[in-house]
Amino acid sequence: MVSENIIALGAKADRELVDTYRKIDEVALYNTEKVMKAFKNNKVAESHFAASTGYGYDDVGRSVTEKVYAEAFGTESALVRQCIVNGTHALTIGLFGLLRPGDTMLSVTGKPYDTLEDVIGLSGKKNQGSLADFGVNYKQCEIGENFSDLLNDKVKVVYIQRSRGYAQRKALSPEEISSITAFVRSRSNAFVMVDNCYGEFTCKKEPDADLIVGSLIKNPGGGIALTGGYLAGTEKAVELASYRLTSPGVGGEVGATLGQTRNMLLGFWLAPHTVAQALKTAAFSAYVFSECGFDVSPASTDPRYDLIQTVTLHDPEKLKAFIRAIQYSSPVDSFVTPEPWDMPGYNDQVIMAAGTFTGGSTIELSADAPMRAPYTAFMQGALTFESGKLSILNALSAVLENK
Repeated sequence: MVSENIIALGAKADRELVDTYRKIDEVALYNTEKVMKAFKNNKVAESHFAASTGYGYDDVGRSVTEKVYAEAFGTESALVRQCIVNGTHALTIGLFGLLRPGDTMLSVTGKPYDTLEDVIGLSGKKNQGSLADFGVNYKQCEIGENFSDLLNDKVKVVYIQRSRGYAQRKALSPEEISSITAFVRSRSNAFVMVDNCYGEFTCKKEPDADLIVGSLIKNPGGGIALTGGYLAGTEKAVELASYRLTSPGVGGEVGATLGQTRNMLLGFWLAPHTVAQALKTAAFSAYVFSECGFDVSPASTDPRYDLIQTVTLHDPEKLKAFIRAIQYSSPVDSFVTPEPWDMPGYNDQVIMAAGTFTGGSTIELSADAPMRAPYTAFMQGALTFESGKLSILNALSAVLENK
């Protein structure tokens, strides 16, 4: 039961964050207009929702969907496919499409997200088909470090992770990423590839890069897409990625849509609004937890370049209480009690709240955390601000009750 004091704190948050909410709505309006124009310019029609099977040759709905994405994201080309199972899969397609044996991948935002360790070959496991197994080298530097001396002829991909992942750092703005891209292009012929997960539609434009990559069960799917991922960028980079998606010489010309085109297009249409709901929820959570003495990032009024909100609880039991309260507030599986477990691809046990209509969706309200100090919860999503707000008040109440 949420106390009157916590309800009053939530009301105070709404009063104090009026200007923050207004700015979020302005971005949503701008991006909605951008998406509307992309739909209109590409003449989206009901006939495009028809399912294809088998090879999927001449699937006009698939082609139109990819043109809509490319226009809305300001890129030359795009691959948008329901056969991409998650963001890590989409990133793997991009990396294997752009890199060759003897090449070097240079990450300029530190160590990538945990699930890419096996993809790159950082985990030390051999003969699993990692980039390292195929003779691709890897280097990294931290955000802000001068990497000009590392840009030799061997570096073929400069890799940027927009969101923080499980790191204690801020997300990068599209302007910051575009500045890195401009620097790389002035010094090198390397491709710039961006893990754009959690960032889409949080700002008025997407980063300038050769390839931006993400998942449809995050921002761009709008809570409607049931699965899938995208890769968008230059014609050359997208073509190379398409040869890894299917096979050389075939590329993006095939791929049955199996009736998912409607969901992908409807989700993309709703995405700017849905992202705004998630951003308001994040700002609200930052305010109320900060007022109660917890460390949060970003702060409630800070600019937001991705969906992720962190709340550092400094206590494993409080962390579990937070995650479980989010689960108990979910529309699906609200009766389930999350427990830490050895989740594939992660080095620490992870506890996760994911009571979502689409399995693993993180545009729907979810929260997860590695069970390691300082016991930080990583929260993202919310299909509606109203449900997100109620869930956050429940989480705050659970944490404060956990002595």
